[in-house]
Amino acid sequence: MDSLRYWTEEFHVDGFRFDLCATLGREPNGFDPGCGFFDALMQDPVLAQVKLISEPWDIGPGGYQVGNNPPGFAEWNDQYRDNVRSFWKGEAGLRQVMAARLLGSPDLFKNHRRRPWASVNFLTAHDGFTLEDLVTYNGKHNDANHEDNRDGSNDNRSFNWGEEGPTQDTGVRDTRERIKRSMMMTLMFSNGTPLLLGGDEFGRTQGGNNNAYCQDTPISWFDWALADSPSGRAFTEFTRICIATRQARPTLRSPHFYTEDDRLVPAMADVSWFDESGTEMTPEKWEFEGGRLLGLRRVAAFAAGSAGAKLDPPCAAVSLLLLNASPEDREFQLPEPAMQWTLLLDAAFPPEHGGSGNLPYDNKITVLAHSAMLLSAEHPLT
Repeated sequence: MDSLRYWTEEFHVDGFRFDLCATLGREPNGFDPGCGFFDALMQDPVLAQVKLISEPWDIGPGGYQVGNNPPGFAEWNDQYRDNVRSFWKGEAGLRQVMAARLLGSPDLFKNHRRRPWASVNFLTAHDGFTLEDLVTYNGKHNDANHEDNRDGSNDNRSFNWGEEGPTQDTGVRDTRERIKRSMMMTLMFSNGTPLLLGGDEFGRTQGGNNNAYCQDTPISWFDWALADSPSGRAFTEFTRICIATRQARPTLRSPHFYTEDDRLVPAMADVSWFDESGTEMTPEKWEFEGGRLLGLRRVAAFAAGSAGAKLDPPCAAVSLLLLNASPEDREFQLPEPAMQWTLLLDAAFPPEHGGSGNLPYDNKITVLAHSAMLLSAEHPLT
């Protein structure tokens, strides 16, 4: 505690990430979110005011504790990582868990007065594949670690989309870039706290090595030439646009869990789910194993227009996130009530394509294969 206070007060460190944090909460009878260390930390007048982030697992007994840390802690959410990877890989039966991940994982964190920010959402981290390698390799390639490729996780939920490793095939490369953009949109447009691995924004690769802890070589180094390549610049710009869009839209960063009961607009709940038909999800639709399409509409109070000017009367901000993880282009019927939708971002194309603007007022749109779209609208509150 003295050391943590010293780093906070003398060096103005604004928070701590506790590795293997389940160890800190382990008492003689098992993990206890009310253990002495956690209680002392949360009652300390200095430390209770800084950012506290848990890696909520270790290899000891009862070591997996995602969602069980005390209020005031954020937690790395590996279920977000695994579910989002699997969904965009095209695996079946994931719409219901994806719905939870997009809303800040209320199934894990909506307890003990916790908020969506407690879920630290991530796709990749310092352990495992980079985002580039996630769409480039079916399996790990750790031979340089001299452990006969036995080290590192075998559960990567990765896919090479047609050829193992780098390729000159433009079709494979286009698919990989599209899925990277779709995953970046998913990360930035999920409620919760997004965590972005450095270098993912420009295509950093470790050559398929998913356990590069022992490498002080080009395998683990940042190749800044990639950041200046055409694809690196394009994906960096796309990432920048995603971050700016998240900051500008209250529906994409809600500090509270959506309830499906609040109605700022009489015809719309604060959150609604749809399939491609534009009709709300039912238990049968959620349980349909082959479902790889999903629409998420979120509504939030919004006092300023798209240019920042005050709106009179005040409006509700409405966003519609459309996900198509299938290998075919699919048409979505947009849900009622009909609104003048604006296309903010389309993962099917790089940013220089100019994929934004007002949509035709026919309430239909085609989302290309392996792709995501974000639409927005404003609806008067009265």
